[in-house]
Amino acid sequence: MRMGVSGLPAWLVQRASAVYMLVFIVYLIAHFGFDPPDSFGSWRAWIAGPAVSLATGVFFCALLAHVWVGMRDVILDYVRPMAARPPALAVLAASLLILGAWLARILLRSQG
Repeated sequence: MRMGVSGLPAWLVQRASAVYMLVFIVYLIAHFGFDPPDSFGSWRAWIAGPAVSLATGVFFCALLAHVWVGMRDVILDYVRPMAARPPALAVLAASLLILGAWLARILLRSQG
């Protein structure tokens, strides 16, 4: 049974998403270390900028892809009854889709 991305492509998704998230987090730490926002309004104006909003959206897409690959591997490795795997994967997929929709709503609302 083929369950989406596996093997080398899954490994590459996991590593590429980890590298992007690391770079983004280092950028956030450096930005807020040198130029911390003095109010909620200045923070919201910064996050509403097109480049930062896009980078944040890509960060959360990378995070969700990273979680999917990792948790899918855990489910496939440790859920022993074969009949329990598809429902577990469906719950994981539904949860990540709901989280993705919620994050998209938050990012779109920050635009205006």
